[in-house]
Amino acid sequence: MAGSVALPGDDALAAFLSFMAGERRASPRTIEAYGHAGRSYLGFLQRHRGEPITVGGLTRVTAGEMRAWLASRREGDHPLSSRSLSQALSAVRSFHRFLDLRLDAPCPAITLVKGPKVRPGPPRPVSEDQARGLILEAANDPMHDDWESLRDAAVLTLLWGCGLRISEALAITAGEAPFGDSLRIVGKGNKTRLAPVLPAVAAAVEAYRAAQPFVLEPDKPLFRSTRGGPLGPRKVQALMQNLRGRLGLSEKATPHALRHSFATHLLGA
Repeated sequence: MAGSVALPGDDALAAFLSFMAGERRASPRTIEAYGHAGRSYLGFLQRHRGEPITVGGLTRVTAGEMRAWLASRREGDHPLSSRSLSQALSAVRSFHRFLDLRLDAPCPAITLVKGPKVRPGPPRPVSEDQARGLILEAANDPMHDDWESLRDAAVLTLLWGCGLRISEALAITAGEAPFGDSLRIVGKGNKTRLAPVLPAVAAAVEAYRAAQPFVLEPDKPLFRSTRGGPLGPRKVQALMQNLRGRLGLSEKATPHALRHSFATHLLGA
């Protein structure tokens, strides 16, 4: 980190936004949201400390300072909602992860701060453009290895393109791939149904299978976590929470909402 400690915080933020736009091809809306949150964060720290903020200074940010910044966003002439605060915190966490991975400048405090509670409402179908945006954003996550991003995109494509529940998608075994024209799904009440497989769904799953680094035993789950164990439902729920924050979508954009969207978009087509 020796060469980066003196780098001004504004320059580090510019590098982060350039990375997001160039290497990760994040949407313009995401870049705008991340930039707004990052400038607010750096400005608060500079006022709070009374000194210019550098990368070295960002490694010393405390949990108390982060909470004070969040509190400041709740006040003033334009207070943020709980959902908007969660989105801003997500953006700042991504910024700090970039500093850690690219500039060797970790900040332990980011793991200690939780966002405000956002009360979920009933699932509501997302639009086709929103569903595509979620999948594209998952496929270009700046903080994941390429195979993990392809995995996330494949899971979301299954939820939307086949109308599956999270548990149904994660129960698919490696031996069931590559997919044919349909999938045999055992759902609630042990009821079996056939789910049609669109070419885009099959392609997304095959891209993940080709990139993932593990030996996939036929009778074991197809989707794996970072360390090779079965991917859990909470990871998928956290993925959706992160993505909707990055895209500015409602908290009602849940994995189950993607499943609802399947029927809506199928009827619309």
